[in-house]
Amino acid sequence: MQRNVGGTDRIVRGVLGIWLVVMSAAAYQDGKRERAAIAGIAGIGLLQNAWMRFCGGNFLLGVDTTGDSRSAE
Repeated sequence: MQRNVGGTDRIVRGVLGIWLVVMSAAAYQDGKRERAAIAGIAGIGLLQNAWMRFCGGNFLLGVDTTGDSRSAE
């Protein structure tokens, strides 16, 4: 897999992912299980993007935020 997530994009995905996982836990405690599941899945997905530095959506759209022109090839 070619890396296509970097820099500020990676930081934003990480912070948003953590926030969504925390919101998921809070929603679960309030009994809002559907909302908790959706937020949890989205948060884990963003954290995975930040960790692996790869986003399928970016790949399909041809977006590369790493700043490295070789990653898009």
